[in-house]
Amino acid sequence: MDFSQGSSNSSSKQEDASQKKESTKGLAMLSLAALGVVFGDIGTSPLYAIRECFHGDYAIPVSQENILGILSLMFWSLVMIVTVKYLTFVLRADNKGEGGVLVLASLVKKTSFKKTRGISLVAIGVFGACLLYGDGMITPSISVLSAIEGLKIVTPVFSPFVIPVTVGILAGLFLIQKRGTASVGGLFGPIIFIWFIVISALGVSQIIKDPMILRAIFPWHAINFLIINKGHGLIVLGAVFLAVTGAEALYADMGHFGKKPIRLTWLALVFPALILNYMGQGSLLLMHPELSYHPFYGLVPDWGLIPLVILATMATIIASQAVITGAFSLTQQAIQFGYFPRLKVSHTSAKQIGQIYIAPVNWLLAVCTIALVLGFRSSSQLAAAYGVAVTATMLITDTIFYVVARQRWHWSKLLAGSLAGIFILIDIPFFMANITKLFHGAWFPLFIAGIVFTIMLTWKEGRRILGNQILNMSPTISTFQKTMAENPPQKVPGTAVYLTGNPYRVPQAMIQNLTHNKIIHSEIILLHFQTEDVPRVSNFEKVEVEKIMNGFHIVTVRHGFMETPKIDTVISLAREKGVDMNMESTSFFLGREKLLMSDHPKMSKWRTNLFLFLSKNSRDASTYFGIPPDQVIEVGHQFEL
Repeated sequence: MDFSQGSSNSSSKQEDASQKKESTKGLAMLSLAALGVVFGDIGTSPLYAIRECFHGDYAIPVSQENILGILSLMFWSLVMIVTVKYLTFVLRADNKGEGGVLVLASLVKKTSFKKTRGISLVAIGVFGACLLYGDGMITPSISVLSAIEGLKIVTPVFSPFVIPVTVGILAGLFLIQKRGTASVGGLFGPIIFIWFIVISALGVSQIIKDPMILRAIFPWHAINFLIINKGHGLIVLGAVFLAVTGAEALYADMGHFGKKPIRLTWLALVFPALILNYMGQGSLLLMHPELSYHPFYGLVPDWGLIPLVILATMATIIASQAVITGAFSLTQQAIQFGYFPRLKVSHTSAKQIGQIYIAPVNWLLAVCTIALVLGFRSSSQLAAAYGVAVTATMLITDTIFYVVARQRWHWSKLLAGSLAGIFILIDIPFFMANITKLFHGAWFPLFIAGIVFTIMLTWKEGRRILGNQILNMSPTISTFQKTMAENPPQKVPGTAVYLTGNPYRVPQAMIQNLTHNKIIHSEIILLHFQTEDVPRVSNFEKVEVEKIMNGFHIVTVRHGFMETPKIDTVISLAREKGVDMNMESTSFFLGREKLLMSDHPKMSKWRTNLFLFLSKNSRDASTYFGIPPDQVIEVGHQFEL
């Protein structure tokens, strides 16, 4: 008998079992982490979603038919929008594992669409990304405020403290951003896990008193509600949609956790917990309609109110943190895609690449978020401003999803159109319901999105105009080679690196240096940074070297839209490709553009002035790419826009 064979098989089985155990453990850890980041926003919706349907400005009477109708609408909205649309289909539209509306727009950019149509779809996608800034301001406001309002349920004596406590918590949240959240990030998942367990238990404790509330899962209750209530029912959809806000985070945060943990966590815990709590609140209202002013806290016995307020506050802070982090990531992507001027991106964690901090974005969010709390003064008033940005983003996602399905996945018009059409038919009523709140606060996220969108397009167009001017003034490499051969300049020892936007044109800094100093370095490197439409580029593919002539190289650095390239990494990778670069003996020549407005600007005067302002406040290339300042030589040139 061959015992060695049996031993080998046994060892193989043990290894397979060990790997499976490790894989299961890794999936569990990712799923737990996803709870805090991905599901914090949608997970805290029970604090205000049911309440706004029966107690807000557009409240519907508390009756059995209306309660069953509202619950049915919420159930099927979560099924169709979150489970079917996002988890089943939209998550497939990833760019090397990354998701989000701006990433979706980058996929459209690669398709074979006609140029004008492709550009317009990218612009729509960029606007969808801009809408998320408005959403990022409202989410912390309404979430934290709705949690703290539980103090008024404990005792009316606490009512005057609700606004100050909310403002204090939000101020503290934004103040700690620069320190990073890596140290407390490990607590996010467990706290949100406890939150979902608690809200499930609260819902079940009420459902067992009247299990017939579970009839609401049948869709005819939703249809009957809309038929009976007609126009009023459509308006109430704006409050129903509050149960779905945060769904877009599933797609945007896909790159941090992957598809499988997000899908697993939603189906196994989040979705059941939300449905149980919503059903419990509905059952409570059937028995006690007078509790419509805050049915969530109505589920809690008196002794549990203060602990639940504390837990709810912690959950809403985590939800707010996820939105803030998302705004930082979105800004970083926009910078790399060329829609924002260069800003300082600080990495707050050595282990987690997604942990970044961008000061201007943080303080803009802080000011606007606190201003929203002080201006609206209640979560019910804030609910009027919530939803427009999210529904508009969802409609944009539907549109671009159709293009991606047709052009990248090669689906038929019938299949892609039918699926996208169903998504649009679901999202349009929610959008129409929310747009009716335009003059009750819904204008705010649209206003913020409009400002950010204007800045993005102005920066992109201004850089294009400036780039064309530089291109027209810069000779080609072949022309420069001929000039060098006919009139060879004096060479000095050393390496000169010239940053250039076009690797096959001679940069202005080099022309100016040669014109005024009459010298050229023995080793010249034209360094070009190129952002790819992928999140990250491997080190093996990051640097490409092209030798033009003796001592003259073009080094192209390709990096993803989630990366910030640094010069020391570039030099190390270039050495591996045969370029003899020594950081200490290298001089970096950078062009410094002095920009003026011409008599006939190519953009409108106000946009030109905006571009000049943005350029003046943009980080210089040496700081952004980590080039030592004592090795930088700036060569100025004047341009009129």
